[in-house]
Amino acid sequence: MEQGGINPQLLQEGASEEKGDTARLASFIGAYAISDMVKTTLGPKGMDKILQSMGRGNQVTVTNDGATILKSVYVDNPAAKVLIDISKVQDDEVGDGTTSVVVLAGELLKEAEQLVNQKVHPMTIIAGFREAATRAQETLEASAFDNSADQEAFRLDLLNIARTTLSSKILQQDKDYFANMAVDAIMRLKGSPNLESIHILKKTGGTLTDSFLDEGFILDKKIGVGQPLRIENAKILVANTAMDTDKIKIYGARVRVNSMAKVGEIEKAEREKMRAKCQKIIDHGINCFINRQLIYNFPEEIFADAGVMAIEHADFDGIERLALVTGGELASTFDDPESLKLGHCKLIEETMIGEDKVIRFAGVAMGEACTIVLRGASTHLLEEADRSMHDALCVLQQTVQDKRAVYGGGWPEMRMAKAVESLAAATPGKKSLAMESFARALRAVPSIIADNAGLDASHIVASLRASHVDDTVRTGVDVIAGKMGDMKALGVYESFRVKNQVLISATEAAEMILRVDEIVKCAPRQRSEN
Repeated sequence: MEQGGINPQLLQEGASEEKGDTARLASFIGAYAISDMVKTTLGPKGMDKILQSMGRGNQVTVTNDGATILKSVYVDNPAAKVLIDISKVQDDEVGDGTTSVVVLAGELLKEAEQLVNQKVHPMTIIAGFREAATRAQETLEASAFDNSADQEAFRLDLLNIARTTLSSKILQQDKDYFANMAVDAIMRLKGSPNLESIHILKKTGGTLTDSFLDEGFILDKKIGVGQPLRIENAKILVANTAMDTDKIKIYGARVRVNSMAKVGEIEKAEREKMRAKCQKIIDHGINCFINRQLIYNFPEEIFADAGVMAIEHADFDGIERLALVTGGELASTFDDPESLKLGHCKLIEETMIGEDKVIRFAGVAMGEACTIVLRGASTHLLEEADRSMHDALCVLQQTVQDKRAVYGGGWPEMRMAKAVESLAAATPGKKSLAMESFARALRAVPSIIADNAGLDASHIVASLRASHVDDTVRTGVDVIAGKMGDMKALGVYESFRVKNQVLISATEAAEMILRVDEIVKCAPRQRSEN
């Protein structure tokens, strides 16, 4: 604003600001770009994306997982970052629906932009969206069903939910096989929310159907030379300690000696120190020692002589999970045997997966622990299969916690849109326009699913809308037959918790972006010449 020909500069040189409609338009465009990027991955016929890093090695990822795609994208637009954040929250909270939440938020913002252009105030739009979201939530809750009283029916629900989750992933060709595997793994948890006890191991070779569920824990390591290859009733000490001090390692120091005999004395002292450390470990009454760090030849000899199986360089994630499932704790000092908690299992043996040797721990203290071994032709295939399996496990875990399920294929969105439209018809004022826009945004989800399958989206959505006049119908988009279908008969089920979270997160993200009327970008930090 100029006063008397003077333009006061409030911001530092290099900083920029956008106000009013310009700021709102910049936010909308950023959100649309992110939404359009992942829109084509939605549904059973969604496409994959290739992500190539610009770092060393040019790592390539092939995926259609919304959270993975958005995590890998670096954006400058603040509104786009809000959508990426809600996708991450969706992934952390319920494990699936990461694409749906971004697409729904994008559709809500597209509808909101049209209302803003019609001079409807953003706060009026937000008020309408809030009421519409509340009505949609009530409708979703009323539509959910719970079969947890009947174990057989509940297991069938879990299988259908797993199949629906996997049908949009790379495992869709073998979804029945992997759905059964995921449900078996989740049922072993007996209602526990801890997914840490399910270990997923990836091994190249074979085909996807060579994958299997092992009732125990598999560590991707080899047993040391000259040590027992099989131990029954194992007592396990899991540690993260240096076992390589049998060599002189005095960095930054100079030792002056009169003769080579003195050097021998120093080395002997080092060896005795290591021998004493190994003896302390053996004195715990163990027959298996697993270390996060390297175990050098001398301590390995001592363990072999004592009949103790020594496993070195186990990855940190692996030994933390191993300590959990065997009932032990990670140790770094060994002076007080009473304070250390040892792990236990009935059998440790070396086994083969394909051409690789691995160590299998059977009969672990945490009975629900298991390992899913994924086989496949390439590392890219296995990485995507791992992400797909993780999503299925997360959704099943949420369903076991919440127990409720809903039909899929766009059925809940059509039900919610109908309820919101009936609320809009009874609401006076401009808020009703926002409610109608909310209903259109909900209806865009089945439209996008049909579009991605190459179907006539407008015809299918119009048919669905007409069929949903009857509240008892269960029709949704059947992408395989290319028409409407009965979701119950087709077994297309989704977790209530996932759908509910998508609705809440998308509405909140759209509301947050709608509230913006100014964007201030700070000046970049100036680097000094020195």
